[in-house]
Amino acid sequence: MSFVNTFDNHANCLIPSTRKFKQLLNPVNAEELEELARLSASITRQHFGHTMRLFAPLYLSNECVNNCTYCGFSRSNAILRVTLNIDQVVTEASHLHSLGFRSLLLVAGEHPKFVSEGYLGECIKAIRDLIPSIALEVGPMETPEYSNMVEAGCETLVVYQETYNRNTYTKLHTSGPKKDFNWRLECPERAYRGGFRRIGIGALFGLSEWRNEALALASHLAYLQQNCWKVNYTVSFPRIRPAAGGFNPNHNLTDKDFLQLIFAFRITFPEVGIILSTRESKPLRDNLSKLGITSMSAGSHTEPGGYTGEGADDLHYTVRGRRVDVDNKNDSESLCSAQLATEQFEINDDRSPNQICEMLIENQLDPVWKDWDQSILCTN
Repeated sequence: MSFVNTFDNHANCLIPSTRKFKQLLNPVNAEELEELARLSASITRQHFGHTMRLFAPLYLSNECVNNCTYCGFSRSNAILRVTLNIDQVVTEASHLHSLGFRSLLLVAGEHPKFVSEGYLGECIKAIRDLIPSIALEVGPMETPEYSNMVEAGCETLVVYQETYNRNTYTKLHTSGPKKDFNWRLECPERAYRGGFRRIGIGALFGLSEWRNEALALASHLAYLQQNCWKVNYTVSFPRIRPAAGGFNPNHNLTDKDFLQLIFAFRITFPEVGIILSTRESKPLRDNLSKLGITSMSAGSHTEPGGYTGEGADDLHYTVRGRRVDVDNKNDSESLCSAQLATEQFEINDDRSPNQICEMLIENQLDPVWKDWDQSILCTN
């Protein structure tokens, strides 16, 4: 039994928590939204105190075998690609460590030729003594592979369904292993069996109608809490940002609806961490830091080597799965001295980690760089 078996009927089989959640998504006026904001802030302080967990994404590779029309890394996009070697990953991680980060999210496109289980394991082992809290956001794996990631030193698996609308999912994922909706939907359960202590799920808002998307995400979260209850969960609600390929979303999630979405999740799931990325604007992130968010990225780059320039000497294109080296003579205009691999999407908040910390302190919040260490699990 898995969520796949109940997913198609989830809207008709709501449990008390998701029925409450659905009610909180009903249209509200400004005064009602303000009341939801106060309740969300109160619940957050009650369960998480005056803290904000900080992390940074570290992109390992932008190679990908999938064609996903909304993603800058999509196989069909003619972008500059690179996969960092282990030493380059360590250089990037060391730089982020020097900025204060002790929690990193390793991100990579799905391409088994470049990003294999062995490669990911080596990346984790190479930085685990430097970075105590390591998360993965990569292509779905089997349970034994996840167990190997945990053994290597990874504590968190992040996987977004992108959209819970089956028809939309099929239209957006035109080729590659990511086409399999059910395989991705079952990913958190395989990660649970693999031994991760924290699992993050979410949806990419802008791909489908937001209330239906939110209800499906809430149903998924409620199922996991009930059936895979030995781990901590986080949720994220990234909104579509400009990226290579020029995808234009058909469904807009306004700031007002975005706020209501976050408040509804906080009120319904008081102990679940809510993550906010640099996709969002500075004013919105500043305000939301006080109203329900418990973890945020800072100073982010969404391209491999974005922090230190590592990998710039190995930039190339990939055509039908084959590497095509850059012709410096023909591409001299695009390959300026500062050129890096293509980013997955444009960020919206470009403030440094120190500036984010200053903002949090002004909002009477304590920035938390480290909240986990593998030594906690040691029995000797």
